[in-house]
Amino acid sequence: MDNSSLVGLFKNISSVIIGKQEAILLTIATLLCRGHLLIEDAPGLGKTMLARALASSLDMDFKRIQCTPDLLPSDITGVSVYNQKTLEFDFMRGPVFTNILLVDEINRATPRTQSSLLEAMAENQVSVDGTTWPLADVFMTIATQNPIEYHGTYPLPEAQLDRFFMRINMGYPELAEEISIMQMQKDRHPIHALQAVLDLDTLARLQGQVTRVHIEPDVLEYIARIVQTTRDHKDLAMGASPRGSLAMMMAARAMALLSGKDYVQPNTVKQVAVPVLAHRLIAHPVKRSAGVNEESVLMSILNHVRVPVAAA
Repeated sequence: MDNSSLVGLFKNISSVIIGKQEAILLTIATLLCRGHLLIEDAPGLGKTMLARALASSLDMDFKRIQCTPDLLPSDITGVSVYNQKTLEFDFMRGPVFTNILLVDEINRATPRTQSSLLEAMAENQVSVDGTTWPLADVFMTIATQNPIEYHGTYPLPEAQLDRFFMRINMGYPELAEEISIMQMQKDRHPIHALQAVLDLDTLARLQGQVTRVHIEPDVLEYIARIVQTTRDHKDLAMGASPRGSLAMMMAARAMALLSGKDYVQPNTVKQVAVPVLAHRLIAHPVKRSAGVNEESVLMSILNHVRVPVAAA
């Protein structure tokens, strides 16, 4: 399959985000699957910059919300304002009416404000004062969050976490990468020179290509077995739902497209398993206190579920 446009998008973002190839690929895959992305990591590791680099690389509308404890739902969705001339209420659209919405530090907003994004992320619409307003055909929420052990944060509820197609982290840069970052930003930040390389029509075509990537029945069964195992695992209080299975299938197809393949290999399923599934799982509290987390359990599952040989 022709993935030259995607290669150009990857290179464009990589000119700003140094040494985070996997995070960039997963971000693009989420966009191709019409999903929403949660970027979780400590402050200062480039979460917001990755979102801005993606938005700057797309010839689309982009808006940013900085979450704070006093942010209201109407600050996101919009509000009805009384017009004294017409004697009617006019709806003033909020920043959610865009193509790419960056919700910075989402876990600093209160649960009530966080929940105002649920309808937009799940149904591509918002309801205000009894009226439902459709969002753009291309709508992606990229939320960043600091780990919940930091002060002044409100953990996202499981229902909202499940609405995110993937959760990724950035991680600290290597020594050489950190030197490159400083060299690049000695005079000005490279984000200011970034140009759009992908438009709406091209993106729509690429999103359509994802569904044409072939996936063998054995690979589908492999995905289902992984998800089924999360539901029966002794270290997990809650496993993944069928939404997790569907997300793994789509993510694997998108990653195959990004690599120029027209079929999905089991290794690609493994590549997307943690970012797609880990945030949909809940470890038993007793196990968590012993150092077990969702990522480690999932890695153990991947090591034990039989890989289909014919499709490998």
